[in-house]
Amino acid sequence: MIYFDNAATTAPRPEAVEAVTRALTEDFGNPSSGHAAGRRAAAALKGAREDVAAALGCEPQELLFTSGGTEADNLALRGAVYLQRHKLRHIITSAAEHDAVRKTCQSLQSQGCEVTFLMPDSTGSIGIEQVLDALREDTGLVSLMLVNNETGAVTDIAGIFAAVKRRNPAILLHTDCVQALLKVPFTPKKLGADLVTVSSHKIHGPKGVGALYVRRGLHLPGIVTGGGQEGGIRPGTEPMPAILGFAAAAKAGRETFAEDVRRMVDIKQYLMDNLPAALPAVRFLGESRAPHILSLSLPGYKSEVLMNLLDAHGICVSRSSACKKGARSHVLEAMGESAEVIDAAIRVSLSRYSTIDEADVFIRELKEAAETLRRKIK
Repeated sequence: MIYFDNAATTAPRPEAVEAVTRALTEDFGNPSSGHAAGRRAAAALKGAREDVAAALGCEPQELLFTSGGTEADNLALRGAVYLQRHKLRHIITSAAEHDAVRKTCQSLQSQGCEVTFLMPDSTGSIGIEQVLDALREDTGLVSLMLVNNETGAVTDIAGIFAAVKRRNPAILLHTDCVQALLKVPFTPKKLGADLVTVSSHKIHGPKGVGALYVRRGLHLPGIVTGGGQEGGIRPGTEPMPAILGFAAAAKAGRETFAEDVRRMVDIKQYLMDNLPAALPAVRFLGESRAPHILSLSLPGYKSEVLMNLLDAHGICVSRSSACKKGARSHVLEAMGESAEVIDAAIRVSLSRYSTIDEADVFIRELKEAAETLRRKIK
């Protein structure tokens, strides 16, 4: 199998698998328990928080674990709106956000908030002036992703957030960095963010766990009630196997970051250099500056048909975000792409395990799939 759908999920690293297994079979205590097994689990939880915080570039006490990026986005947005509820009810986001942000903003809209959905430019990113032009006296929250999950476009979050804070320091700033962690260099402080979302299974960790950075001094409320875990913001017994697997992947990923990025950049460039020769009609969509995501289109073909032919030869790619479950890409629509281009779009996403040989096979099989369909049409 050639797995080129790493923006959807990644294969767990051996370090993560080992950590999950150990947590399930040996160190299985509840970290809230006072006995020896609980104390060992509590120490492991502390170490895991330190490892993920180090990968993110923040203090351990600024990090809380969640069930994934979607929950972290919901905690961030709904919590920020609650904090600003008395006078700042306007939200700025983009029409190209992941549904965890986009649909949460739509939900908040139905609860009385006003939301401005900015349209990305042809590169797929949002500009500083767009955000500044959308600011209002009652703007309380700006939420924009750093790396787009469908196109790989990178938005200048640091520049935008600095400009917003100069206008109004009271505005809270959130960024979804699920596709950015261990792909592009950043820290919450350098971005100027109050809230940052990350996820485990995009960095070769297990599914079912993510994290939310909450700037020190920002007292975010929870959206569920229960015990005092995760500072009371996200109560419930911590999923230790998933958390420890996340931490192991984060720690190992920090050590191989430069090598991993270089590998993905080289393979992505190889695809961009060689696909047009094999398929002259291919179009690359947006301006992907992330190392691991390449959005392409073969107008005149249907992406789901091409994907099925590739899948029959053991090649895994996607149309857009896995969360869309086959629906048309709202990101490409927001970028102004035509229906013909969108319906022929394929997202290729790489990982530290991807190879040039796999890229060669992908190019060959995509060409063959297109030729097969062209013969059938004739």
